[in-house]
Amino acid sequence: MTDRAFSVVRAGALTTVQDLGRPGHAHLGVPRAGALDEPAHRLANRLVGNPASAAALETTLTGCAVRVRTATTVAVTGAPCPVTVDGRPAPWGAPFRVPAGAVLDAGAATHGLRSHLAFAGGIETEEILGSRATDLLSGLGPDPLTDGAVLPLGAPHGPPAAADAVPHPGPAPELLLPFLPGPRDAWFTRAGLRTLATGRFRVSPASNRIGLRTEGPPLERARPGELPSEGMPLGALQVPPNGLPVLFLHDHPTTGGYPVVGVVPARFLSAAAQAVPGTPVRFLPLGRRPVPASHPG
Repeated sequence: MTDRAFSVVRAGALTTVQDLGRPGHAHLGVPRAGALDEPAHRLANRLVGNPASAAALETTLTGCAVRVRTATTVAVTGAPCPVTVDGRPAPWGAPFRVPAGAVLDAGAATHGLRSHLAFAGGIETEEILGSRATDLLSGLGPDPLTDGAVLPLGAPHGPPAAADAVPHPGPAPELLLPFLPGPRDAWFTRAGLRTLATGRFRVSPASNRIGLRTEGPPLERARPGELPSEGMPLGALQVPPNGLPVLFLHDHPTTGGYPVVGVVPARFLSAAAQAVPGTPVRFLPLGRRPVPASHPG
């Protein structure tokens, strides 16, 4: 193994390798995957001189710790967390140097859910379909980190960003999810659609990289039964039989048979990556479609 590598000292609750994912393979049944908080991922890479496409670590809630085999520049973004190098404080949201043999520890998120750790040169695990991203649904990409695992690093691409730090908005106290109604909103009553637009929802502890599940009032259906399986885009608001919307995130299945009441545009999804269980959720219709007269309610 090359000296340009790091070993995992503390894997944390769930730490994965992520880049910008592998879009364009849904016809093969392969999800997009990639960093859930893409702005934070891009920022971390920019701070260490990497292209946005470089692979980095995405932690979940409890952070992680690694020992670098060679001196390298690192940046931690996303969910704010305490950062140390061999027990000494290091900055969050700014590039800093980690000496060879030192332990970099990104601690538990103080608010938010997922932190992003970028290393100069990026993480150079094997590419699969043009991406190094871990996909929890399909199993593509490297396994989630485990204690003792060793991951290779690439050669630095260029100097770190000139800025000492770049402002990045932290997680909001309420998750606002604008959505485009359809394609299956006709499967819900007027009352059901009103519930979606005005109801009080919150993030369920059952959420993961596949989907953000919600708790709250169920949406009333206008018709029984389910659909033949059809394509599911990133950001789909699928409604299973319990009536509670599920927001499909980057590791979502590419097909499904439950009706999709709306789709959240990708530019709004990074906020969902940082929403901890219990966070209030509001769904905001971006456009209104006429409700057919045949709808009950």
